[in-house]
Amino acid sequence: MEFLTRLTEFLLECLRNWGWLFPLLLSGFFLYRIASAFLPVKPGRRWRILLFVLLGGVTGMVIWVGDENLILTLPVFFAVFLACSRGDRVGRLAVTAIFFCLIMPVCALLDTYYARDTRDPSLNDFIFYSSRVLRPVIWGLLYLAVRKRLPDRPPRLSPRLWKLMLLLAAMPFCSLVAVVAMTAWQYVSPDLHDMELKLGLAVLPFVLLTALALLYAILVLEDHERLEQADKLASLRESYYRGLRREETQVRTLRHDLRNHLTALRGLVELGEDGKALRYINQLADSPALRGGKRLCENDAANAVLSAKAEAMGRAGLTADFSISLPRDLPLADADLCALLGNALDNAMEAAEQAEDKTVTLRCRTEKGLFMLRVENAYAGELSRDLSTTKADKAAHGFGLAGMREIAERLGGSLETRANGGRFQLVVCLPLSP
Repeated sequence: MEFLTRLTEFLLECLRNWGWLFPLLLSGFFLYRIASAFLPVKPGRRWRILLFVLLGGVTGMVIWVGDENLILTLPVFFAVFLACSRGDRVGRLAVTAIFFCLIMPVCALLDTYYARDTRDPSLNDFIFYSSRVLRPVIWGLLYLAVRKRLPDRPPRLSPRLWKLMLLLAAMPFCSLVAVVAMTAWQYVSPDLHDMELKLGLAVLPFVLLTALALLYAILVLEDHERLEQADKLASLRESYYRGLRREETQVRTLRHDLRNHLTALRGLVELGEDGKALRYINQLADSPALRGGKRLCENDAANAVLSAKAEAMGRAGLTADFSISLPRDLPLADADLCALLGNALDNAMEAAEQAEDKTVTLRCRTEKGLFMLRVENAYAGELSRDLSTTKADKAAHGFGLAGMREIAERLGGSLETRANGGRFQLVVCLPLSP
């Protein structure tokens, strides 16, 4: 018993003299590993260190139900979290709110309900410092529980799904702030403060579990979107290859009937019907079988998208001026490549349909380790700020500039737009990893 007493006193003394720093560093490590799996951190050591310090530091904050510390912590947490991250702004804000709802309930539960003053003053120090130690234990257990499920890279959701996640994250966030930040009750009435404590005991675990559920929902939604994009790409490829098979059938038919066509032409020439023979030749020249295939580049994914869009432009009365030089293999995900090409052309087609100039110009190539895309078109009237679709069914049409910019920034590239003199130009430049 005496040994345990001395051991306890020794540990408390260690915690008093810089020992408190170790739990903060450990908490920061576990939380950073989880947070960096969901949030793309800016390149550079200083941003990683800053995020690590923030996550470790906030776990050391004393958060009581009915105290103002949470309100003081909130703006610093959001400012640093957003400053250290990159990518979709709404997505970063949603993930920041979720992690705030993940960390603060643990601190509030430990400080309010576990580390409360006891009737035995000799135990107060032990309970207080043990609450500091419990924090990294909780985050360590959480990290061990989820590390196999953590993604290799931060999830990529469409802008509309990130908006949905932000709306969902707002519910536990508002509940957390409402319960913890009711600072006046403890001074107005002890009964009201007791009710607040009971309310916190019911709400805080709910907020914590909701934050974990939202992180899991992000992973599920990303899997769903990945499958949806793969299905769209497969559909485009199937449409492309179906067109190739149709052209092959037409060529076989033309070759099979070639003897008959030559016989008919010879008969027209022998009868002196040169005009009819010329019209007959023109009809054969206009045959789809003699127009050539739709192979626009060596890359299968890009070729499928560009061929489908070129065919759609033809049906819409637009002129497709394409010049593409892409290799068969690109170090870009097919989904990202097709999203950039397809949606840039969708927006260009929608604008060109309303303009006098019906030409859509596309230049795309790889050179000196860079992927370069330029799309140019005329437009009439005023452009929407985010280049979103003007069609009624916005969920089914229009990727918008925000989605394309997110892809460019995530891949370390740039996206620039210019609008002048009734013409719009979009330029994307992406570095190609070796």
